[in-house]
Amino acid sequence: AATLLVPGLAEALKASIPVVAIVQDVHRRFTDRNAFQELDHLALFAGVAKWVRRVAVAERIDDYVDMAFAAAASGRPGPAVLLVPLDLLDERPDFDAAAPRRSASLGTYPLDRTVADPARIAQAAELIAGAQRPLVIAGGGVHSSGAYTELAALQALGLPVATTVMGKGAVAESDPLSVGVAGYFMAPRARASHLRALVTEADVVLLVGNRTNQNGTDSWSLYPEGARFIHLDVDGGEIGRNYESLRLVGDAKLTLAALAEALRLRDLSGLEGRRAALEDMIARAREAHAADMARLVDLEATPIRPERIMAEIDAVTTPETVVVADASYASIWIANFLTARKAGQRFLTPRGIAGLGWGLPFALGAKAARPEAPVICVTGDGGFGHVWSELETARRMRLPVIVVVLNNRILGYQKHAELSLFGDFTDVCDFEAVDHAAIARACGCTGTRLERPGDLAPALREALASGAVTVIDVITDQRAYPPITSFEGKDALAY
Repeated sequence: AATLLVPGLAEALKASIPVVAIVQDVHRRFTDRNAFQELDHLALFAGVAKWVRRVAVAERIDDYVDMAFAAAASGRPGPAVLLVPLDLLDERPDFDAAAPRRSASLGTYPLDRTVADPARIAQAAELIAGAQRPLVIAGGGVHSSGAYTELAALQALGLPVATTVMGKGAVAESDPLSVGVAGYFMAPRARASHLRALVTEADVVLLVGNRTNQNGTDSWSLYPEGARFIHLDVDGGEIGRNYESLRLVGDAKLTLAALAEALRLRDLSGLEGRRAALEDMIARAREAHAADMARLVDLEATPIRPERIMAEIDAVTTPETVVVADASYASIWIANFLTARKAGQRFLTPRGIAGLGWGLPFALGAKAARPEAPVICVTGDGGFGHVWSELETARRMRLPVIVVVLNNRILGYQKHAELSLFGDFTDVCDFEAVDHAAIARACGCTGTRLERPGDLAPALREALASGAVTVIDVITDQRAYPPITSFEGKDALAY
């Protein structure tokens, strides 16, 4: 079963999430004899973990457990794998009663908070204070650091803040200076479509916990070429990877606090003088987006448009709601069309590797972690097809999540990308009809199948009130795709 850990640890590594995996290895006397399930686990996990070790003697277990937790939670968080031979689990070593015992708690992160070089913080403050069009783009590192108050304080000084998909919820998107999600889906219908110039014309860009990856930068075409970049990250290796930057290596929470303090010591009249016009620009962009939606999308259409589904989910979410998405279109729909109502609200999306099938397992993990929070999962029928069986897990473990399945009978991103690139699509893209609500009922859960948009709101309210594992299978328009910039103007998508 250790091989099944590889995709999960790969996602955790790319998304910088600390995980400690304790993996049973074969009996030490049977090593290299083709024992049952023997594999070179050191090699297997080397590419998907920060740290991999095998315990050789039982007397060192304390040491290795501490090392594993320290590796996972320090620096850039990520997975640590501890291999434990089967026979070692049966040993009962005689420990010296006088021997020192480890008692430190290493199971929280960030384990060690550091602050960037004060001289560089001062330099960053000078750049921002002197900028004409500064912008902050916050990534998932803000969530990992818990730097919400510190980022909000920076925004309160007059800095507009955009986020990546993983950074969504780092600031309240209702704030007058919140730009929304910046990335590869800023075409018409995107919430931030009318604010693209705020990104492309920025003269100073502060990146916070941001990997500057392909999707977040629209294949490295979105961020302005002539801008000065300031990059704050706990991992010095990320800084300057794609954009030469002033290096702020440190924890986001501590370093943002120090940066805000440094800014308060400077002349911020430029920021203050531009604030009213900037807030007005953002407000008008939001109004323009609403007008676009009214013009471009029929929210009463059948099959149901995903934008209508998102509108109904947005209407029932609270600042405490956790929204989880599967990979592919589901992640883009929630990133674009749902609202982060407070700083720190969580929108969980598999953006490290972005493989299909993550939605329902993510939702179960979120519900286990926050049992008091409503958890809504958005997934496509392709992604949900990987994990139907986990409905039984949800029911058995009393984890009442709501799963909204966008049932369009295709692998949407696959089909539309193939049409966009090649004008045709392969035979892996279309499915036979499946009734996911019936599958839910077969697992002892609540299953509802919807074909009319007016039925969405009551179904969501009933599911939230029921306290039961609920699957809402929504028949959606297979021609609907998110506002991905590379799809814009492609005639092949108008099939």
